[in-house]
Amino acid sequence: MQAAKSTVTPGARKILDAAAELFYGQGINAVGVDLIAKHAGVTKKTLYDRFGSKEALVAAYLAERDQRYRAWLPAEVERIGGTPAERVLATFDALGEWMRRENPRGCGFVNAAAELPDASHPGRAVIDGQKRWLRGYLRDLCEEAGVADPGGVADELLLLHEGATVLNGLAVVDDAVAVARGAAARALTT
Repeated sequence: MQAAKSTVTPGARKILDAAAELFYGQGINAVGVDLIAKHAGVTKKTLYDRFGSKEALVAAYLAERDQRYRAWLPAEVERIGGTPAERVLATFDALGEWMRRENPRGCGFVNAAAELPDASHPGRAVIDGQKRWLRGYLRDLCEEAGVADPGGVADELLLLHEGATVLNGLAVVDDAVAVARGAAARALTT
């Protein structure tokens, strides 16, 4: 992943931006390098020169999305503020905002995982790292809130986050994030 970040030339930036829009909007497997190059206004040669393969481009797209979320979520929770327990619940308020802005089709990582069944695909390591980071962040917040079993509650909160994201993307539950936030509030009091 680091190599892709260090090669973010103007051409690579155009490619990453086009890939992010197309991969999230249409699906990784539905989008070929020809379409990405056309959408970015570059040649396929430029795409391969910058990223080497579609697999590496997928991993770079996911890594960039992960970096944005890792920077945004804690900052948004800090902005919302409150007591330590309120900060745990603020992750759901932040999730609702992120989904309105960034995730109308559900979680980009969950969507990608569904399309990348091969555990050796470089994108899978990014997905795994993102979900482990989120669990760790939730665990840290639970520890700060004095939760008796911060690891166990973090697991429950992660399930609620992921479930809310998936159900929001499917429009199955009205305001899935609010429902998940309510369940999280109950989990924090047990």
